[in-house]
Amino acid sequence: MSRDAEVIVLARWSDEVMEPLTQDDPERTWRGRFVPISGHHGYEFGWALEFDKVHHRKGLLRHLESLAWPHPHTVQVLLRDQDDDCFGLWMFQQGRLLEVTIPGTERFHQPAPPTEDYAPDPGVLLRTDRGRPLPEQTPEALRDTRSPW
Repeated sequence: MSRDAEVIVLARWSDEVMEPLTQDDPERTWRGRFVPISGHHGYEFGWALEFDKVHHRKGLLRHLESLAWPHPHTVQVLLRDQDDDCFGLWMFQQGRLLEVTIPGTERFHQPAPPTEDYAPDPGVLLRTDRGRPLPEQTPEALRDTRSPW
């Protein structure tokens, strides 16, 4: 299924960790490669990746969690799915990349699909300050617990 998404990884002093992710690797569960974002002085402080299919991104966050980050407290992962109003922010908390609530936003979820044959849905991150009606939030017990990333 087509579903555009962008990912930006910001992490200080992590060129060596990210270098393998700038190459294609058919052994990874996710597909694609990151492109370095360079600063004025030429060092890389971030990496960007675009997805065009839902199944191409499966396992990305778990893969990023597994890397030997020299300074994990500096790692920030920005994710924007095609229907999101803005990027969401994931940061390490107790060794896991977890979404951090951004003031003025809320992630709305669909009910879990009837079977696991369907890809996990990331929900939609909406700005709550735009003066428009917001969808009804699905109760946590009815959401899909699988990671779409």
